[in-house]
Amino acid sequence: MHMLRRTRVLERAASVFFLACGTAIVGIALVITAYSYCRHPCYRPRRPGELLLFSATWTPSAERFGILPFILTSVGGGTASALMLVIPVGVLTALYLSKMTPKPVTSIMRSCVELLAGIPSVIYGLVGMILIVPTLQHLFNLSSGACLLAAILVLSVMVLPYIISVSLTALNAVPPQYEHAPLALGASPVETYVKVSLRAAFSLRLFRVRAARWGLHSWRNKCSITLSITLFSTVTPVSV
Repeated sequence: MHMLRRTRVLERAASVFFLACGTAIVGIALVITAYSYCRHPCYRPRRPGELLLFSATWTPSAERFGILPFILTSVGGGTASALMLVIPVGVLTALYLSKMTPKPVTSIMRSCVELLAGIPSVIYGLVGMILIVPTLQHLFNLSSGACLLAAILVLSVMVLPYIISVSLTALNAVPPQYEHAPLALGASPVETYVKVSLRAAFSLRLFRVRAARWGLHSWRNKCSITLSITLFSTVTPVSV
């Protein structure tokens, strides 16, 4: 009885503690937001309706800070294009490695994929700046190779090992009985893998792809190295 009462007291104390921590975090976030809104000019529109997130004009000298084009280019152009390129390639590669290659080859390739997934994203950005940007510049006769295509390629290379790895895990989790039944009924191995194995692994793979998408949003920041630009390049601390 004494132990039960002590456990309840500890649980209640822990609940109060975590509630206080959560409240403090929310309060700090609100204070920072209010302070930034009151003190920073980018949060105070000079014209009615010209807000930070919905304005297309970026002129720091005139105190007009609209980041809508950057959001649309980064999310719509960069992230969406990279996912459209990476997901089919990554899933089909994982299907090939999981079902159509010998186990020693699959083990070696999986180790290589996990090694690539463990490389820091800033290294990918540096390699993109050194290799991809000059290549695109000479290939398309551009004044600068630091374009959206370079960022898409770097993002694709960064997220591809993760997509392959998690798709392999999902495909290997499919019970063999799911594949034996259609094979016994005369279906070809390719039909079985595509129509049965992929569908059975779809729910787990979808969750992992969503996780990769959020990871890609965080990795997208590293592509500023590849693009060699920053939103605030005209307002550096040195010039202030």
